[in-house]
Amino acid sequence: MTSKHFLFLFFFIFCFSSFPSHARFITGRPSPTGLVSDGISTVKNLPYLLLKPPVSAEESCEQSYGFLPCTTTVLGNMFLIIVYGYLMYLAATYLSYGSELLLEILGPGIVGGLFLPMLGALPDAMLILVSGLSGTAETAQSQVSVGMGLLAGSTVMLLTVIWGSCIIVGRCDLHDSVAIDGTNTKGFNLKESGVSTDIWTCYAARIMAISVIPFLIVQLPQALSSTSGRHLAVLIALVISLLMLISYCVYQVFQPWIQRRRIAFAKHKHVISGILRHLKKHGLGRLLTDDGEPDTEIIRKLFETIDENHDGGLSPSELRALIIGIRFEEIDLDQDDAVSKVIADFDTSRDNLVQEDEFVEGIMKWINEAKQTGGAYLESNAGTFKFIDHFHQQTKREHALLGSEEQSDEVVENVENPRWISIKAVLMLLLGTLIAAAFADPLVDAVDNFSEATSIPSFFISFIALPLATNSSEAVSAIIFASRKKQRTASLTFSELYGAVTMNNVLCLSVFLALVYVRGLTWDFSSEVLVILIVCVVMGAFASFRTTFPLWTCSVAYILYPFSLGLVYVLDYVFGWS
Repeated sequence: MTSKHFLFLFFFIFCFSSFPSHARFITGRPSPTGLVSDGISTVKNLPYLLLKPPVSAEESCEQSYGFLPCTTTVLGNMFLIIVYGYLMYLAATYLSYGSELLLEILGPGIVGGLFLPMLGALPDAMLILVSGLSGTAETAQSQVSVGMGLLAGSTVMLLTVIWGSCIIVGRCDLHDSVAIDGTNTKGFNLKESGVSTDIWTCYAARIMAISVIPFLIVQLPQALSSTSGRHLAVLIALVISLLMLISYCVYQVFQPWIQRRRIAFAKHKHVISGILRHLKKHGLGRLLTDDGEPDTEIIRKLFETIDENHDGGLSPSELRALIIGIRFEEIDLDQDDAVSKVIADFDTSRDNLVQEDEFVEGIMKWINEAKQTGGAYLESNAGTFKFIDHFHQQTKREHALLGSEEQSDEVVENVENPRWISIKAVLMLLLGTLIAAAFADPLVDAVDNFSEATSIPSFFISFIALPLATNSSEAVSAIIFASRKKQRTASLTFSELYGAVTMNNVLCLSVFLALVYVRGLTWDFSSEVLVILIVCVVMGAFASFRTTFPLWTCSVAYILYPFSLGLVYVLDYVFGWS
């Protein structure tokens, strides 16, 4: 709290010190009339000590809202950028904290899939919005580069610096290309330590890569050197961007349900493979004939061993005893649910018993499914096929890739005093929204004034500095979460990063395109779009088809950051490409 008080004290002092001050000088030169001089009429040369306005009329700045401080000096604008940036950081922190509280009460679904991703992108969207609303169209055209710099800088920082840092702090020992939770004996070994994620994280990366389509559309006329279709391309890109935003939110709403169904299906397949392996072991490896077909005689003998009371039918209790005997230790299995699904597969007569013929037919169907999935691998020593073992390993890996069912569980645990937590969450969200809305415009003005004072393009200031303010809370949260060194937390961390970039590419870009279209601005951001495309496509392709990232992969992310900044500088300010 002390640091905050000092910061606001400096801000309060600066508010008064930044206003133009005027004074008259006092001269020691005697007045010819012997009267006390008023310091104006008789002095021709300025004395040594003089208090004068710090800026001329031509150099004066325009105060935001008519009362917030402004300055034309380099240090003054740097101070304002730090203060306003810190306020935007507070806004992002309040929005993040309020979102977590709201999610704790209401759970995923509409709240987690629709509102919270939008709230996370709100500070960036506010800055982009005010950068194109200020003043005339000419002023907006000059300031809108601040919004584009923030959009590009935020995307690049999330996928490079923060992504690479999460790999470093979340690294675990790799065994068979899979990270072992909570182990870190390999240190900084580039190949034997790293991070593993689930398959849903790959899907998030693919969605992120697809979300760059509006950038390609709006850039198409410039790529074809066409000037007539640029305004139309902006409109088409805006419509597609909005449609992608709606589609992404719908996917987020239904994704927990989809995830639960996929995990349940994977568990059932794993039960099938485990039962087949168990029957193969007790059938002396002869579940199949020499020509690879199911051996019905062996299957019938196995049925008799499972049918403990020899009544010609397998009851749920007998099937449950079978499943308990197999010991599915590698998955969190609901045994009653597994029994009901096995009965549903086998019991064609619907009498809640599995008859011998039904058992034979069911096992034959499972063997054929395993053969199609696992492939026919011939065992030379046993004369049978080992595709059942391959099918079992494949289902086990599939279940591991899907991750824990806890990630998709929509049931919210009971929390103490939910009414107070709901009120607190709403207040946090309102406070964060108000701070972001109030100080976005002053921050853009400070960046623009700093750019004029230093002759540094405003794009580079917004590319480097503003993402530190709007994404700091998200970056710290991601790094702390990744440091828990578990596959589940790593999956959630990287999914959040990819989701944040996706919201940049659809929500923030929609705001930007709407500004360009409504205000009739010129789209001349070819180099910035190229940087966003390169980073999103490279990192998206990199993360879409692999679930394990050795430590060396962080170097790819770190190299992309200076490469992106240098590419924009070379294209814009060396070759003049826009």
